[in-house]
Amino acid sequence: MRLDRYLAEAGAGTRSEVKKKIAAAEVCVNGETVRDPGMKVDETADLVTLGGRPVRYAAFEYYMLNKPAGVISASRLTGDLRDKDQVCVTDLITDRIRSDLFPAGRLDKDTEGLLLITNDGDLAHRLLSPKKHVDKTYYAELDGMLDEASRNRLEAGVDIGDEKPTLPCRIRVLSGGAACEITIREGRFHQIKRMFETAGLKVTYLKRLSMGPLTLDPKLKPGEYRPLTEQELKLLKQ
Repeated sequence: MRLDRYLAEAGAGTRSEVKKKIAAAEVCVNGETVRDPGMKVDETADLVTLGGRPVRYAAFEYYMLNKPAGVISASRLTGDLRDKDQVCVTDLITDRIRSDLFPAGRLDKDTEGLLLITNDGDLAHRLLSPKKHVDKTYYAELDGMLDEASRNRLEAGVDIGDEKPTLPCRIRVLSGGAACEITIREGRFHQIKRMFETAGLKVTYLKRLSMGPLTLDPKLKPGEYRPLTEQELKLLKQ
C-alpha cells in the first residue's frame, strides 16, 4: 500500500495533507524518515510514525452503537444540516482509526437503538440488500392499545402507500397492547410508524433491539458504543 494512502486511511489527514507532512519529514517508516508518498508499506508489519507517534491502522472497523435520539444516521452532514449544529452517528465514535466509517443502514433521527458503524461496504450490502430480508426487531410504544384484529392485519402485511404491501412481520404485544416488539424484514422509509398509522396508532417511542444475529448490548447507554466481538463479527459474516 502507498504510504500516503496508508496515512489517509488511518485518519492522519487527506491525501494532499499527508503528502505535505511526508514532504516536511514528519513521517518515518521503521525508524527511517521517508519523503516519498508513493513508498510501499506493509500495513501488517511496518511501523509508521507521524511526528514521532505510531500511526494505528485497521483495514476494517466494526462498532456497535446505541444510537441516541436526536442524532442523524449519516457519516457526514450535508447542505443546511451543517449550519444547524447537528450531530451524525460517526461523530460519536471518538477513538476510531478509520476516517471512512459509515452507518450500515439508517434509523430515524428520533429513533434509538442498535446501529452498526463500519467501513466494510461488502458486509453492509449483505445486511441491507432487499433480497436478503434480514430480520430487524424494534421495541415500540404506542399512543393507544393495539387490539388483536389490528395485530393480525399488520402481521399479514398492510398497504402503507408504497407500490407493494409490507412483507409479513411478527408482533409480540406488551403492556396490554400499549407497547410491542415488532420484527420486520424490510427497511422502508418510516416503515414501522406508517404501519401503525394504518391501525390508527401513533408510535411515541421506537428503539431497534436487533439486526440479523446482532443484538444490542444492554450495557450500552444511548450514545455509547463498543467494537464488535469476534463471535458477533463471525455471525454477521456467515
